[in-house]
Formats: sequence, structure tokens, C-alpha cells
Amino acid sequence: MAVDYAVIVLYLAGMLAMGWWGMRRARSKSEFLVAGRRLGPFMYSGTMAAIVLGGASTIGGVGLGYQYGLSGAWMVFTIGLGLLALSLFFSARIARLKVYTVSEMLDLRYGGSAGVISGVVMWAYTLMLAVTSTIAYATIFDVLFGLDRTVSIILGGAIVVAYSTLGGMWSITLTDMVQFVVKTIGVLLLLLPIAVVKAGGFGALRAELPDDYFAPLGIGAQTVFTYVLIYSFGMLIGQDIWQRVFTARSDRVARLGGTAAGTYCLVYALAGAVIGTAAKVLYPHLGSPDDAFATIVKDALPMGVRGLVLAAALSAVMSTSSGALIACATVANNDIWSRVRGVVGGGRDRSEGHDEVRGNRVFILVMGIAVICIAIALNDVVQALTVAYNLLVGGLLVPILGGLLWKRGTGTGALAAVAAGGFTVIALMAWRGVLANEPIYYGLLVSLAAYVLVSLASRPTDPAVLAEWRARLATPAEPAKPSPSVT
Repeated sequence: MAVDYAVIVLYLAGMLAMGWWGMRRARSKSEFLVAGRRLGPFMYSGTMAAIVLGGASTIGGVGLGYQYGLSGAWMVFTIGLGLLALSLFFSARIARLKVYTVSEMLDLRYGGSAGVISGVVMWAYTLMLAVTSTIAYATIFDVLFGLDRTVSIILGGAIVVAYSTLGGMWSITLTDMVQFVVKTIGVLLLLLPIAVVKAGGFGALRAELPDDYFAPLGIGAQTVFTYVLIYSFGMLIGQDIWQRVFTARSDRVARLGGTAAGTYCLVYALAGAVIGTAAKVLYPHLGSPDDAFATIVKDALPMGVRGLVLAAALSAVMSTSSGALIACATVANNDIWSRVRGVVGGGRDRSEGHDEVRGNRVFILVMGIAVICIAIALNDVVQALTVAYNLLVGGLLVPILGGLLWKRGTGTGALAAVAAGGFTVIALMAWRGVLANEPIYYGLLVSLAAYVLVSLASRPTDPAVLAEWRARLATPAEPAKPSPSVT
């Protein structure tokens, strides 16, 4: 195991070094929060794939394959479908807006009447996403070093907070590229073929397992439909995803780079399900499906390779954790704290006399400490993440997509949609249970009805606001001058 430990330690040290290097580049708010909007297609697609394919997609995806067979790919597959839809139909529009947060987009579209409440909802979502990602360090470091849960969370969380605070989006972009390469080599090129060979090949998989393991909808049609509502639609509106779209240097990069990342997700989904299916043949009586990834890595891989694959799992968690952390801090600073300061300060310029890079760096540090503390105290990861996604999709999907697609939508309608959808989701989770399907189904329907009816009953959006909105959308994003580090 000494070689495996050396690989992990070198990897973690490299993450911190990337953070220090990124600090030298992040000299403005744009550089710190969205990497100067300068990423080319290669770095953009790599970092986008890294953030959406986290610990749930890697460890959880293999676990679903262990439990359901090839249909266990559907969770990660719907993430890829959502990213493809975002890239092909919305990313160019989003990139042209030149904003930093989803709530700023809502302010621009509706005239400043919907951003506050959406900021709070988005902050809660990104906070819980960062928390659930941070909790995953406990499992990984326990496998690696046998560390206590609390120590593991502090160690993993501290490294992510350190490099995110130092260099912001530049550091996160650089580390995500390393993580993307490590995941590709560790999971797709090493673990996948080795797992299939160890299990005796695809013929042995078919012979050893029931037919349900190879049925396209073996996991259940209703489960697949729920995955689409939560994960595919969640990809369309999450701050952590939009903030990566803002880093693209042109419309074309956002569209083509995102399409490449979405396609990569589809391949990654199938790979995880196949690895899990192979693990079922090798270890048919594991206590939990989520143990499949760690078990097959520890028992089936040779020394050195095992360390690289465990680094791949660690990188998957870190990429999602860092992306959610900077998204959480950006929303907290730009959409919540800046509005409070504006009200208290009598509406004066919020950036006057204020070092914006330092301010955002402080918010990442504060949010990071809060995330670590909550992760230590929280046990039920699945329920916390489900609550976050239900609130996000049930409350914000309709006003965001409505603002992009329907010019008659109004700020009053948007507020009604957020309130009605959010209330319905919370009430049904309390009644039917957090993990039930009904909250997201009825939450979306109620949100849509409220948005349409209230928008039609209220005065149309100010023509001047719509004119500014159309002007932003009609202006292609200016390609930034490329450099060797951002292509």
C-alpha cells in the first residue's frame, strides 16, 4: 500500500499547488469567479465534465450497477442528457448575458423583482450540494488510511477550501482538469476493463446474473422519469453548472465544449454500471451496493493502479465539492449579502471602496468552514441532497426556463412560481416522505400553473427591461484572446 499512499499524497499536494498557482492569475472579480470568461473548448469541456461527475456519479453509479445491472446507468445518463440539452439549446444565450449568478439573470429578465427569493433557494441548494460532497471524504479516506469520519471530512474539506479560496475559479479549473484526466484514466481506461476481465468477460456476466440485470428499464420506468425531472432539469438551472458556462470565451465554446462533456457523461454512466455489474459477479453478498466500488478497487487492482483509481474517486468528489463551494459563496456574496449591504447602505454602489476579489475569497472561506461543520453534524446524505434538488427544480425551473422561452412571463409570475412550487414540494415531502416521487411531480405542475396564470393576470414586463434583455441575448459573446493555458 505504500505506493498507493504515495500516489494519493502526491495528488493532494498537486491540488494545493494548483491553488497557489491560480492565486497569481485571479486578480479581478471576473478572473476569480468565472476564470475571466476565457476558457477554450478543451479546458471548458474537461472542467464541465469534472463538476457534474462527482462522488455520486462514480461511487453511487457503480453501486446502482451492482444493485440493478446496466439500467443502473440511468442516474448518470440523465445528468449527461441534461448537460447536452443545456449546451445545445441554452448555453449560448446564458453566456451572452455576462452575469455571475442565476439570480442576476432573473433580475435582468424580470426587472429586479425575482432575484432575492431565488438567491436564497439557490444558496440552500449549493450549500447542501457542497455538504453532501464533503461527507463523501469520510468514505474515501476511511478506505485509504482508516481515518476517523470527522478527521476525514476536515482533511478533505480543508484541501478543497484552501485551493478554492486561494485562486477561485482559476484554481478550480486547473484542478478540475487534473481530476478529469485522473478519472478518465482511473475509471474508464483501468478499472472498467480490469473489472470485466476479473469477472470472466461479458459472457460470464450474462451467464451468472438474471436477465433483469441487462434490461434497459430494470431499475423501473418511474425511477427513470424521476431522474429526468431531478437531474436532467437540475443541470439546466443549477448555479454550479451555470457558473461554468460563464467561463466559456465564446458561444461556440459553450455549445461544442458542453456537448462534448455531455457525451462523455453518457460513456461514464455506462462504464459505472458495467463495473458495478462485474462487482456483483465477483462479490455477490456485499452489505451495501455503495461498497462495490471500494471493494473491487481494493481486491481486484494491482498496487499503484489501485492508488490511481482511488485518486480518481477522490478527484470526482473534489471536483463537485469545489464547484458547489464557489457557487455557494458567489450566491451568498452577490445575491444575498450585497443586497443586504445595499439596503443598509441606502442603495449606494455596493462595490465602492471594496476589494471584490478579497470579498469573494472571504466568502469562500466562510462558506467552506460552514460546509465542513454541517458535514460533520449531518448523517443522512441522500435525504439532504434530495431536499436540495427538489427545492431547486420545483421552485426555480419554471421561472428560469420561462424567462428564456416566454416573453409574456412577468416578475410577479416568477415570484408566484417560486413560492407555489417551493411550498408544494416542502408540504409533500413532509406528508409523503423526502424520497417520494410526488413532491417533484406536483411541485413542477403547481409552479407552472402559478407562473402562467399570474403572468397573464399581471401587467407585462416593462418594455425597457425586455429591450435590455433582448439586446444582451442578441449580442454574441466576444471571443477572448486565447492563450496556451486556456485552450
